[in-house]
Amino acid sequence: MSLSMYDLSIPALQRGLGVLSRYLDKAAANATERGFEPSVLVNARLAPDMLPLAGQIQRASDTSKGGISRLTGVAAPSFPDTETTIDELKERVAKTVAFLQTVTPQQFDGSAERMIESRAIGTMPGATHLLAFVLPNFYFHVASAHAILRHNGVPVGKKDFLGG
Repeated sequence: MSLSMYDLSIPALQRGLGVLSRYLDKAAANATERGFEPSVLVNARLAPDMLPLAGQIQRASDTSKGGISRLTGVAAPSFPDTETTIDELKERVAKTVAFLQTVTPQQFDGSAERMIESRAIGTMPGATHLLAFVLPNFYFHVASAHAILRHNGVPVGKKDFLGG
């Protein structure tokens, strides 16, 4: 069985975005349960030089739609990074998933070999771009969101990260 570029990207990104959406639900519930404003979590970060939770979710969204756009040539929607609430972040995640749902396997034809230019890491074949940049960068931001929430007492664990 061979895996296509579509198979390697769209389902993984959709799954990870679903994880982020569930994290946001857990964050909101935990803030309510513990009696503090959810914005505390939206603005929480692990270190002063790291993005807060909102930034981690925005970068996961951007990596998803930007990576797929570069691989397929499909124009990605542009979202300003203005989310300040859990509901706004959930909406951004949902809009990113909605975009990914519009992309078809046929739009990936030739993408594995097509040369992709990235400001972050240079020019490379699409397969390398997906496997060496898009997916690792995406999971970095999902894992960072996980760590921020866990560090702040939100009960998320490995099963939450793996989805399911």
